[in-house]
Amino acid sequence: MKKVVEVSIGGISFTMEDDAYYKLKNYLNRFESSIEDKNEVKEVMEDVEARVAEIFLKEKKYQNQVIDVKIVDIVISHMGEIDTESQTKKTSDTEQSDDFGAKNSKKLYRNPDDKKIAGVCSGLSVFFGLDVTIIRIIFLVALICYGSTLIIYIVLWLATNEALSIPQKLEMRGIPVTAENIRKYTANRK
Repeated sequence: MKKVVEVSIGGISFTMEDDAYYKLKNYLNRFESSIEDKNEVKEVMEDVEARVAEIFLKEKKYQNQVIDVKIVDIVISHMGEIDTESQTKKTSDTEQSDDFGAKNSKKLYRNPDDKKIAGVCSGLSVFFGLDVTIIRIIFLVALICYGSTLIIYIVLWLATNEALSIPQKLEMRGIPVTAENIRKYTANRK
């Protein structure tokens, strides 16, 4: 017989075994302490918890399944172990890059960081790896030559989600959503 705990992770209620709860809590505490910019801690931790909840929901086989250590281990393997040594080493600006490891397939989102109207062109530029100016010029020329481009833009605006959270911004760029990549992305945004 094991003790279970009711917890809320990412706004979703889960029932966890006691040992699984403490293992996840220890992991999240290590991750939180690895974040250098203390002003970003709350936002980053909300994003990490949302990702943990997403993995929990994916791994649960039935509605009322209790989260055990095996599922927490799956979460940690998906999110990646916290590299506390790399945090103590300060890298120079020339050594830092936007590449956070292996690439995943990209997802199309509207990019709020570089938008003029709705972020559609900026999102398409990230998705296809083209300069945003080229995409905007293509849309403008097509709008002048063919009137239907405005309809296409509006449809993309309505059909495409805006990348608001850090995991969505990583997915938009094809970067795996791991704890380490979330921390690196937050550090590079400064």
